[in-house]
Amino acid sequence: MDQHDDQHDDQHDDQHDDQHDDQHDDQHDDRSPEPGAERHGERRGGRRTVVITGASDGIGAAAARALAEGGHDVVVVGRSERKTAAVAGPLGVLHFSADFARLDDVRRLAHDLQEAVPRIDVLVNNAGGIFDRRELTPDGHERTWQVNHLAPFLLTHLLLDGLLAEGAAVLTTSSIASHVGRLSPETLVDDRRWSPQRAYADTKLANILFTRGLDRRYGAQGLAAAAFHPGGVATNFASGSTTALGLLYRTRLGRRLMITPEQGAETLVWLAGSSAGSDWRSGGYYEKKKPARAPSRAADDALGDALWRRSAELVGITPGRPAG
Repeated sequence: MDQHDDQHDDQHDDQHDDQHDDQHDDQHDDRSPEPGAERHGERRGGRRTVVITGASDGIGAAAARALAEGGHDVVVVGRSERKTAAVAGPLGVLHFSADFARLDDVRRLAHDLQEAVPRIDVLVNNAGGIFDRRELTPDGHERTWQVNHLAPFLLTHLLLDGLLAEGAAVLTTSSIASHVGRLSPETLVDDRRWSPQRAYADTKLANILFTRGLDRRYGAQGLAAAAFHPGGVATNFASGSTTALGLLYRTRLGRRLMITPEQGAETLVWLAGSSAGSDWRSGGYYEKKKPARAPSRAADDALGDALWRRSAELVGITPGRPAG
């Protein structure tokens, strides 16, 4: 689901890339995989069907190409019908378009996927963006929160029965910006202190909390989940934004410091093509195909539960409960 900078509505497909790739501390987790994760890993071997949102540009498009070349069945999802078709066409794969700023589009996308795709082994929530102005969507939600968190939260839940049946994996593109997210159970969205950077960082933290929440609630049933930081990738992400991040993406020096979309997609491709339990731990956060240090707030289960309940309320679904 390639979302765009709000000043360049038709030009930019924002992927979750970040310029601070070299600041992230890798940290290995030695805990034994849970039984549910092991069952998931066993079921996901071989050729897989991988649905990727935000796949009409950037790391989403690069991952779609790499996975298709690796023999997997890829489904490309993007906001722009034209750009999405341009990626899917040469690969000979299915494609769908949906605007995550409209939850009815997300509901339609889920229905269309259920009708056209017999099984989904991996759902990649890669769509997202950073936006210059505080703006409400037609659904009444702040745009960054809806596009980056509420829409993938809803899409995952609408597809959940099928994902559980297949012992699937849900992968979510986060960012090192999550480390400066300031969510709290008392104030999940503090509009009084809104800024593009704060909203983006908070949603990137929410992506990791959502990943942990999926594992806590459904890991024992065979669902696996992981979040990852792709690194600072030279894509169209934020290139139309007037923020400092946007300036970096527009400068020649800034882009020289970044990695290619193909390099940024490597962790996504690795997670999608490997198995939870044997290759990676469900509920974890990854960078450069290794466990990475997640924000301390990401381990706050009370915050995660509060976010889960509030998100379910906002998109109109019944929240699942953590196991135990």
